[in-house]
Order: sequence, then structure tokens, then C-alpha cells
Amino acid sequence: MARLNKAQVEALLATYDASPIDSLTVALRIALDAPATEWAALLELADFSAARHRRLLRGEPLALDELAAELNEVRGLPTHRPLSHPPAGGETNV
Repeated sequence: MARLNKAQVEALLATYDASPIDSLTVALRIALDAPATEWAALLELADFSAARHRRLLRGEPLALDELAAELNEVRGLPTHRPLSHPPAGGETNV
């Protein structure tokens, strides 16, 4: 997982009010090291709880605000499912 730098957090906060989901998408792409991934897929990669995932997917303002605050304070996410790496143990779900 990558961490957002100061300039990236400043860009998130500068553009957030005009377009929260677009701003969070840019930040999550960096934090999750998934540069071409769209919003819904980023939420899956982030491994949020089902309730938080639904709230973010619906674009609920409080959920979006909470994520922006988390990215601002922590500069990343605590855990996520890697985009291109197999699960621990090298097994794949085929």
C-alpha cells in the first residue's frame, strides 16, 4: 500500500468540495496502487466493511467525508486486497 504525500492530500482537499468521488478516486488509486481502477473497484480493493462499502458506493456525504478525513490523517488505508497478487499461500480462486 502506498501513502499519500502532502501534495496529494492537499490536492484531495482542494478538489473535494467540487467533486468528492472524483477526488477520492484519485487518492484511492494512489493509496491502493491501482492507477487505472474505477471507484467501485477501488472500494472492493480497500476491503471496507460491507456497510461502509454500500454507503460509499451510494455516495453518502458522511461516508465520503469520513474517507476524506481518514486519507488526510492517515495518508492511506490500513489494509486492502492487492489487485494483482494471489492470496497468502499462493492459491488462486479459479
